[in-house]
Formats: sequence, structure tokens, C-alpha cells
Amino acid sequence: MPHRLLNPQTFAAIKDLRLIARAVVDGFMLGQNQSVRRGAGIEFAQYRSYQPGDDLRQLDWKMFARSDRYYIRESEVDSSVAVRFVVDASGSMAHKDGDLTKLDYARYLVAALAYLAIQQGDAIGLFVVQEEQLVQLAPQQSSQHLQRFFHQLEHVKPNGLFPAADRLAPVFAKKRQREITVFVSDMYEQASEITETLRKIGAREKDTLLFHLMGKNELEFTYQGQISFQDLETGQTIQVSSDAQRAEYLSRLQEWLKGLETDTRKKLIHYERFHLHEPLDKALRAFLMSRARQ
Repeated sequence: MPHRLLNPQTFAAIKDLRLIARAVVDGFMLGQNQSVRRGAGIEFAQYRSYQPGDDLRQLDWKMFARSDRYYIRESEVDSSVAVRFVVDASGSMAHKDGDLTKLDYARYLVAALAYLAIQQGDAIGLFVVQEEQLVQLAPQQSSQHLQRFFHQLEHVKPNGLFPAADRLAPVFAKKRQREITVFVSDMYEQASEITETLRKIGAREKDTLLFHLMGKNELEFTYQGQISFQDLETGQTIQVSSDAQRAEYLSRLQEWLKGLETDTRKKLIHYERFHLHEPLDKALRAFLMSRARQ
């Protein structure tokens, strides 16, 4: 059951992102051990007896007045962070494999992570990046904001080129001390605009995750015969004999992927590659590991 709930192909006919996100997170959390961290925070958890070395600011003087004993007031830790999602919505994200486009997969992935972040008490923000516009939602922490977040995700359509890094100043502006940035892209660029954007994000934020999306058809080059390919961003077309080009394509693809992963990790950016037919639990685990470091 959890695996089925995490499979993005099952959501192809569902348009309600909130329903999808909840199904993914609930499926993932089945069997997961949940713990509550305690310490000096906002939400009250419990009292315990004073021990030498405890912070005297946590003493509850009302309890002392009633019992003539010292008690420490423990709370759940106020450990919220801001999670910023940066979604590539350039034309290449319209690439389709089976029933899903890359942008469909990105929608499900980001919606699930945002829902999980809100459940953990974190603020979430959104940047949708494409040539003609930059959609921005500043990080907030509320169910109403989550609904606005889903609304923006539901209505974005892939289009145009990925803009040059110098046009994305709001994406690089650090607002809080504790942030996680999740960058979702297929990493297809005309020059080095996405690589440069990712470098600048990584330079401003130590906790940066790159979720790299690819279709199985482009990873394995499953095409047959003489075929025409079109660049989804420039419109350029090329005629290819799939049998003649397969070996070279796969060799150069592996070289590119290896270089991309190595370069990303050298920048201390966490790298995960996702195939459009794969369940979403890998993203949730990667996010929770990053969240635990905060």
C-alpha cells in the first residue's frame, strides 16, 4: 500500500494537489517512527524536577509557590526553518514519459515536501522560474499559505528558456538564519544559466538540495528507427537514426551525468536524481535528512 501511494503514475488523473500531497506523506509515514524533541521552546510539553546544571530561566516559579519544590518547564523545541522551493518551469520540463511530464512529477514532489514541511511546523516559500516571469511566494507557515502554494503549482505551465542568473536576484536573497533550499530541475540549459543559478544558491545557503528529474526514455534511449527530435525551448528540430546514435548518446549522457553529480557535490549541494516512473519516497527521505541537520 505505501509503495502504491508513493507512485506518481497513480496521480496522473488527479488534479487536487492537496489530496496528492497528503496521500504521499501519509503513505511515507506508515511505519516511520515519529519523535518529539524537547527543550526550551514555545509549545508546553511537561514538567520535570530540577537537576543541577539546568537553565534557571526554565524554572517555573508558580509551581514552586504551590509545592515548595523546583520544577523545570520543558517544551517542544521551537525549531522551525524556512524551506524554499525553486522549480524550473522552462520548456524542457514539458518532456513526457508515459503519462507524466517532468513538471507533473515536480508538482507532486514539491507539493508532498511542502505538505510535510508544514506538518513539521516549518515555513514554506516558492519560486517558479521561467523566461517570461518569476512566481514568488515568501515563506510563511499556515494552512492558508499552503493552499496558495498549491494554487501556484497547479497553474504553472512549462514555457520558454531558463532565465539568466542575473535576473533571479530574489532567489538568492537570504531572509532567515535557518533555511533549506530545494531546487527541482532537469538541468537542461542553453549555456550555463542553471549551473550558475545553482552555484549562487549553494553559496548563500549551506543546506541546498538538487532534485534532478529525467525520463526513463531519455535515460535508456528507448526510441526506435528514424526519429525527429524537437528542442522544447528553442523549437529546433533534428533527424536522428536511433540505432546508429544510441551507443554514442548513452556514452555521452553518462559522462554528462557523472560530471554534473561530481560538480554539484563539490559545491556541497546534496544531489538526487529522480526518474519519472519512480516513487517519491527518496525525495522525502532526502528532505528529512536535511531537516534533521538544522
